[in-house]
Amino acid sequence: MQTAARLPALLALGLLLLGLPAAGALAHDLSEANRAYVQGIDGPAPIPFLYLGAKHMVTGIDHILFLVGVVFYLHRLRDVVIYVSMFTIGHSLTLLGGVLLGVGVNSSLVDAVIGLSIVYKAFENLGGFARMGIAINTKLAVLAFGLFHGLGLATKLMDLSVSPNGLLANLVSFNIGVELGQVLVLVLVVALLNMWRGTTSFKRGARLANYALMAGGIALTLYHITGYFSA
Repeated sequence: MQTAARLPALLALGLLLLGLPAAGALAHDLSEANRAYVQGIDGPAPIPFLYLGAKHMVTGIDHILFLVGVVFYLHRLRDVVIYVSMFTIGHSLTLLGGVLLGVGVNSSLVDAVIGLSIVYKAFENLGGFARMGIAINTKLAVLAFGLFHGLGLATKLMDLSVSPNGLLANLVSFNIGVELGQVLVLVLVVALLNMWRGTTSFKRGARLANYALMAGGIALTLYHITGYFSA
């Protein structure tokens, strides 16, 4: 019974730790694996871009770790919807606006900020800001980091040299795909967390899981900063 109670904690922690070695590769999956395919598309192609958006979210370890941190201590569905909506609004604005206006920045720097967003949320979950006497509006922070996540997506899409023919339709399809992928990830994450919260191991294991989140964010940040200076 004790082993069964610890299973969700071990599974969640295992997913985090297994994801760290592949974090760098997955963060660039969109641009590396799909460049030739996207460049061959001329005109509206909602289904392929829907798939690409969902694939990028499901395989993007940086986005997943941040979402895990956001919902880690949220017990009510209403709170999950509110925080995830703030994140969605942020990344949708900069994804659509960045590509349509041609506003892009160095992808390594954006990815480094995304890594820092994971560190921030894990540190907050561990009560770090409260102990320092710092009060941060978490909803606004999630919105702000959502803007950076969307800017990262916009930068990667622009690197693919997407055709201007049907661009708006393809961007909207990609963004919807991102949202669908986000829902799939959240259903799994929230289900695992809810199972885990009902066990005696949660209080002890929760701190360990958030330290693992922080380690993942630090690893991603250092990886992308190194990539920026070595480019």
